[in-house]
Amino acid sequence: MLSGMAAGAGLVMIGQSRAASAAQTGTGRAWWKEAVIYEIYPRSFKDSNGDGIGDLPGILEKLPYIRDLGVDTIWLAPIFQSPNRDNGYDISDYRAIMPEFGTMDDFERLMAKASSLGIRIIMDLVVNHTSDQHPWFQKSRASKDSPYRDYYIWRDSAQGHPPNNWPSVWGGSAWAFEPETASSYLHLFSPQQPDLNWDNPAVREEVFSIMKFWLDKGVSGFRMDVITMISKMPSFRDMTPEELKAPEYVYAAGPHLHTYLREMNDRVLSHYDVMTVGEAYGMHAQDIPLFTDSARRELDMVFAFDIVHVDRQGWRKVAWPLSKLKEIYAAAGRPRSPDSWNTVFLDNHDQPRAVSRFGNDSAPFREVSAKAIGTMLLTQCGTPFIYQGEELGMTNLPFDGLDDFEDVQVPLQWDTRVKRQGVDPDAFLESLKGLGRDNARSPMQWDASRHAGFTTAEKPWYRVNPNYTEINAQDCVSNAGSVYHYFRDLIALRRKYPALIYGTYQDQDPDHSAVFFYSRQLESSKILILINMSDRGFTYDTPLLARASLLLSNMRHRGVTQDVTWLAPWEARVYRA
Repeated sequence: MLSGMAAGAGLVMIGQSRAASAAQTGTGRAWWKEAVIYEIYPRSFKDSNGDGIGDLPGILEKLPYIRDLGVDTIWLAPIFQSPNRDNGYDISDYRAIMPEFGTMDDFERLMAKASSLGIRIIMDLVVNHTSDQHPWFQKSRASKDSPYRDYYIWRDSAQGHPPNNWPSVWGGSAWAFEPETASSYLHLFSPQQPDLNWDNPAVREEVFSIMKFWLDKGVSGFRMDVITMISKMPSFRDMTPEELKAPEYVYAAGPHLHTYLREMNDRVLSHYDVMTVGEAYGMHAQDIPLFTDSARRELDMVFAFDIVHVDRQGWRKVAWPLSKLKEIYAAAGRPRSPDSWNTVFLDNHDQPRAVSRFGNDSAPFREVSAKAIGTMLLTQCGTPFIYQGEELGMTNLPFDGLDDFEDVQVPLQWDTRVKRQGVDPDAFLESLKGLGRDNARSPMQWDASRHAGFTTAEKPWYRVNPNYTEINAQDCVSNAGSVYHYFRDLIALRRKYPALIYGTYQDQDPDHSAVFFYSRQLESSKILILINMSDRGFTYDTPLLARASLLLSNMRHRGVTQDVTWLAPWEARVYRA
């Protein structure tokens, strides 16, 4: 019997150690491996008070919707006090709730209600950098003699010249000059997000204290934002021309990264039954076990970006063959360590909508392709992460021009790519439309009423996708054949068959250009997954299905008596062999 927490099941006591939990679940098993995790972007989820901004009471109101989907864990994007230059990823107080989202009492009510429904909550830990409005930074920038000076990374700058040629991930120099002290501070992202100096033990103590604060409130772990960048290259030398092509790999190669993660685990995480998932930006796939091998005592899982970069070439959106996707999943299905564990995701707050990217969001194919790629998401190796609205088949936004974007990084990228590097503005804008983060940040589409039922305000904080009258939760929940109900069936199937969680992975037809056909096997239990990843139908015959029984299909009108050799466009089937 699986140890995963079904809706209504009791929570493991927060004070229980990870070792005790592992002893209960058996070797290699853990609740977070069996979880299905749903990311909520609070600003865009549900507004309860009519100010146009999503909030914690709005999330609480919709917890039954999430429970009914079959989800047992929620990941909350940042809800901390912030000036919102990067929508909460620039934190000015780690122990306070952003007033727009509510109060600490609202958070504690949310935690209590979630617990009563058998839902765990994990939070975003953003500790590579803070906001420039954080009191630590305000004191740090005030004087070279401040005890907080060494909380951040400062270098003297003659005439304001950057100390080295490091670029910000979002464009421009990674250094911001402060004339008052004739020095510059490091910001790997925006100038409003100064990087913390993790080499200072006092900084690490502050971070560990913050973690304990939230864990003691009952949260079940953390998603760790750009955690691979907390250790910096000590020499701060110039990057070579080759390194400048992908500076994130330099930023993630700090010499003390693994030491700091082990210290975090030993000092904090090992004392709680929690999960950790790190954003492994700048890491190669072969390096993942260095973080997730349980014997190393670092992280439980990481988000690798191979899949969501399959259609990226620098800033460009490019076509991708199915073979590339298959290779990435096949590699993930061959872990270099038996103690490593994967994450599976196609969509999040930093990525465009999955159906627009990996499926086909045009009218004839949107629903069926959303179900097809949902099949892929929930049957691959690892813990699946669903992003709000993915279970509805929500699509990318329409964009007319640069003014339609809200994302802080867009003007920085435009200035670097178009104005400085001479990239064709039309080509850059076209790729931005397909890959931009704003695609995922439009308000959740709850119903067909004004502003998609997200808010009663005259104007929401960001525009609603105009297709909300056709794509919304109310319609999907009431329609048994909807994307929502198919996701629900997939989640239930994953819980029923342990092979879909702990089973080995085998690509059964790696060379086919349109069919994704693979198996998951645990002991004698074998599940076959067959997906047509294209807009065309064709005959596909394989002896592996001769004695298999159909468990689930996204073509509800087609039963087992139909011609099983014909695959309709974007048809997906799950069999028990």
